[in-house]
Amino acid sequence: MESGWRGDAALVRHGAARAVASATFAPAAEHPLRGRLAEEGLEGDDELIVLRRTLGADGRSRAFVNDQPVSVARLAEIGAALVEVYGQHDRWGLHDPSTHGAALDRFGGLEDLARRVADAFHDWRQARARYRELAARREAAEREQHELRAAVDELARLAPAPGEDESLAARRTLLMQSARIGEALASARERLSAAGADAALADAQRTLAAVAEHDARLAEVADALDRAAIEAGEAVAMLEALDLDLDPDEQDRTEERLFALRAAGRRHGVAVDELAALHESLAARLATLEAGAAPLDAACAEARERETRFRALAGELGAARIAAARRLDRAIAAELAPLKLGDARFVTALELLAPAEWGAGGGERIRFTIATRAESEPGPLMRIASGGELSRFMLALKVVLAGSGSAGTLVFDEIDTGIGGAVADAVGARLQALAESCQVLVVTHQPQVAARAAFHVLVDKEGTGRSMRTVARVLDADQRHEEVARMLAGAEVTDEARAAAGRLITAPRIPAGS
Repeated sequence: MESGWRGDAALVRHGAARAVASATFAPAAEHPLRGRLAEEGLEGDDELIVLRRTLGADGRSRAFVNDQPVSVARLAEIGAALVEVYGQHDRWGLHDPSTHGAALDRFGGLEDLARRVADAFHDWRQARARYRELAARREAAEREQHELRAAVDELARLAPAPGEDESLAARRTLLMQSARIGEALASARERLSAAGADAALADAQRTLAAVAEHDARLAEVADALDRAAIEAGEAVAMLEALDLDLDPDEQDRTEERLFALRAAGRRHGVAVDELAALHESLAARLATLEAGAAPLDAACAEARERETRFRALAGELGAARIAAARRLDRAIAAELAPLKLGDARFVTALELLAPAEWGAGGGERIRFTIATRAESEPGPLMRIASGGELSRFMLALKVVLAGSGSAGTLVFDEIDTGIGGAVADAVGARLQALAESCQVLVVTHQPQVAARAAFHVLVDKEGTGRSMRTVARVLDADQRHEEVARMLAGAEVTDEARAAAGRLITAPRIPAGS
């Protein structure tokens, strides 16, 4: 049950509630995975990293890292950083062309430069997105400017004032009654003048004042007439002086402005008294838009600067990759002859991309290619090599890349199928050399390979039917000797097979580079 596989209830033993698979790893302190786990709060209480996955009989699956629940996809990512599985038909790891660039960078010590290129690309992409956003806003603003300028010019011509609507309406009402008011004024002047009301009131007051001493009530009437005479005189003077300036033409002008103000209010969706404030806000908005070119120019300059930096770093990385690719090709070529692939060629192909296609990975597409015959053109790993050839190519790759930051645990599942004799012995030598820099687990049926292992685990089945189970036992020295002999002889282990097994186990180890 590999860390990234979909759960299958058939893996749960009949009658059991669930299946549990766990693995414990102790990577180096500087392993980059430790920092990532710490950032996610997945670090353990000690230096170990424990991966665990449970699968219920109902098919439901759960994943854990250091007893912290995670998604199955995240478990697969973490597992891939700790262990790689290789088999003849396995399409993980270096079989996937998308991993070749990272493998080349690890081999060439270019990981830091590659990260800087990726960071520079993301910085450029963000700056470019910001510029495009501002440019789109600017384009919309230019369209808005035209509308704003028309509105501001219109309101500037109107020059509305707060309270003007009410005052104009009152003035219009007055002007509409101008004829009637004029007639009333003329009539009042005429009647007061003809009747001599103020003089009559004064005469009456003087007459009563002469006899007022005989009765207090006469004195009160005389005082009232005195007051009336004074007010009547003031009224006559006010009528004579009153000029309402009721020009009939003014009504047209007042109505024209009132109606213009109200029409503007309707167009802008505000009351007439709010037009003056609207004018100020629209004018301020227009000024802001007209000054908006500066941020756009700055964003454009920043995007260009970041693009220049990215392309310079990508060019530097590309040149370094070309040199690293040549070194990698030579190192793998040295491994192919001992694996009986002397006529084969390994070529790291760097396809230069058009500038428009450059991305976080740089300016080239990297593919590992092989040719199994001298006259053949190199092609993709999975299309060119047979099962046995592909296994040996992958082994050569891993031997060369073992010290370049690959996973600390490698599992080779029957990669020696279809080979034997000296080739199998050479494969064993490479696996043994690889085990000096990382943990190597090998599933094999080749005695030449098994004899080179530091310890052996025998995987067998016990029981029958639904009670059958798979067991794994660590073999001691005698059991190991017997198992290698069985691999040599078959069903019946002979003394000759045991003697041959002893020679394989005790034979001097062939250096990995021979």
